[in-house]
Amino acid sequence: MIETIKVNINGQVYNYSKDITINEIYKEHQSKYKYPIILAKVNGRLKELSSQLTDDSTIEFVDLTAKEGNRVHVNGLIFVLQYAVKKIYGPGANILVQHSLDKGVYIQTTFKLTEEKLENIKLVMKEIIKKDIPITKVTIDRIEAKKYFKSIGDETKAGILKYNTNNYITLYRLGNLYNYFYTLMPTSTGVLKDFDLTYIKGNGFILRFPTIYINDKIKKYEHHPNMFGVFEEFKEWAKIINVRNTVDLNKIVSTGKISDLIKMDETLQSNRLLNIAKQINDRKDKVKIVLMAGPSSSGKTTTSRKLCMYLKSFGLNPKAIEMDNYFVEREQTPRDANGKFDFECLEAMDLKLFDKQMSQLLNGEKVLMPTYNFGLGKKEFNESLQLEDKDILIIEGIHALDSNILTNINRERKFKIYISPLTELCMDDHNRISTSDNRLLRRIIRDNRTRDYRVEKTLEQWPSVRAGEELYIFPFQDDADATINSAAIYEFGVLKTYAEPLLYSVESDSPYYEEAKRLLNFLKLFLPIPSESIPADAVIREFIGGSYFHN
Repeated sequence: MIETIKVNINGQVYNYSKDITINEIYKEHQSKYKYPIILAKVNGRLKELSSQLTDDSTIEFVDLTAKEGNRVHVNGLIFVLQYAVKKIYGPGANILVQHSLDKGVYIQTTFKLTEEKLENIKLVMKEIIKKDIPITKVTIDRIEAKKYFKSIGDETKAGILKYNTNNYITLYRLGNLYNYFYTLMPTSTGVLKDFDLTYIKGNGFILRFPTIYINDKIKKYEHHPNMFGVFEEFKEWAKIINVRNTVDLNKIVSTGKISDLIKMDETLQSNRLLNIAKQINDRKDKVKIVLMAGPSSSGKTTTSRKLCMYLKSFGLNPKAIEMDNYFVEREQTPRDANGKFDFECLEAMDLKLFDKQMSQLLNGEKVLMPTYNFGLGKKEFNESLQLEDKDILIIEGIHALDSNILTNINRERKFKIYISPLTELCMDDHNRISTSDNRLLRRIIRDNRTRDYRVEKTLEQWPSVRAGEELYIFPFQDDADATINSAAIYEFGVLKTYAEPLLYSVESDSPYYEEAKRLLNFLKLFLPIPSESIPADAVIREFIGGSYFHN
C-alpha cells in the first residue's frame, strides 16, 4: 500500500504519495503565478523545489515577486552568466560581480568586453535557459572543495573555505561547473528567463531583472554617474590597500593589523567629508542651505554633526534644522493602504510652512520655529531663530533632496548631499554584499540599543522602510552636489560581534526566522573585529554606541 500525505496549497488539500518532491507538484499550480515558481515555503521554511515531502505539509510557492525568490533568481542568473562566459571564451574567462546599480547588478569581465560580445553572451544565456539544464545541489568535503576552487583559479572561494569549519559544504553544479552561493538556488535554468544585459563601458555591464520595487518589471537602465563614480573611487582605494573581499579582510584581522586598517579608513572618511566642507565654504557667498538625505541607517546624524564641525573650522556658523519638526498635525497625516499613518510620504510634511520659514530665514527675518510633539501629534512653537552673516542652514530629512521642497529658493543657494553606505567589499567574485543588508544590520543593533527593540520588530518594519526609500529618497540621488559613502570597509566584522547574539534570539517558529538565519549565515564569513580602535567620531559608533555625537 502506498503511503500518502496531505498537502495544503492555497487553502486546498491534496493527497500525494510520501517522499514526493516539490518539483513533481509545483507545475500544477504555475498558472496562478505571474513568473516561474522558483522556491517553496514548506510549513513556513524555505525549500528548494528538489526537496522531498515526508509529512503532512502546508506549501506556499514563491516566484521572483517575493524578496526571497528574487535573491534566488538573481544568483541563478549569475550562475548561468558565468557558465555562458566560460562556454564562449574558455575556462579561464570569468566574471566579477561588483555592486547594485539602478535596480540591477554591475558586473565586470576578466577579458576585453564589447557591446557585440555582451549581446553574444546574452544569446548563449538564453539558449542555456531554454534547454532547462538542471542545477544540482552537491554536498562535498570542504577540503576537496577548496582543492577544486584552487584548480580553476578561484583563490577567493578557496580562501573563504579556510575560515569555514564545517567538514562538508554545499555546492551547486551546472553542467561541469561548480560554484558556491549564499542562498538557495533554482533547480534548473528554465525558470530564469526574465533578465537583460546592458553594456556600460570598458569591461563593465549591468545584469537587469524584475524587482519587487518596480512592479515586477525589468527597469530600463538609467545611468547614475554620481553613484557609479563613488563606487569606482572606493573600489580603486580597496585595490590600493588590497582589501577587495572578505578573504582579504579576514587576513588582516588574523594577522593582528586591523587597527591600522581602521585608522586608514576613518582618516579617508574624514578627509572626504572635509573636502565637501571646503566645497561649501568656497561657495559660501551663494550657498546658504545644505540639504542632506539618505536611506535608513546611513549615518546621517553623525555625518551632519561632523560636517558642522568642519564648517565651523572655516569660520561658518551652521544651524541645524530637522525636517521631522515640520510634520502636519496628526489628524491631517495621510494614511497608507493598510489604514496606518504614513509619516514617510511628502504629504505628511507641512511644506507650505517649511518653504515659507526657510525663505524668511534667508531674508534675515526672525522666525518662531516649530518643534514637533510626537506624543500629541502637533507642532509647538517655543524658540525663535534669526540668521547672521556667517550662519548657514544644515537641513536633514527623508525629503531633503526632493525637488518639490524649497521651490521658492534658487538652486544655487542650496548644496545637496546624498549619503548611503555603498558597500564596496564583496564576498567573492560571484557574490556581492548588499548595501541594504549593511543598513539592516546597523539598524538591528541601534534599535535594540536605543529603543530596546527585539530583532523581530526591526525586521517587521524593514519592508515598509525600504518601500519608503524607493519612493522618496532614491529618485532624487542624482541631484546631489556630493555623494558620501558612509560604509567602513572593516565594519562587518564589528557588526558581527553586536548583531550575532541578537539574531540568535529569533526562535525557529518566528515568521522572521528565515531572515535571521540568512543574516547569521552571511556574518559567518567574517572574523570578529573588536571596537576598541574605532574613533568616537566614526559613523559606525552611531549604531554600536560610544559616539562623540550621541548619548
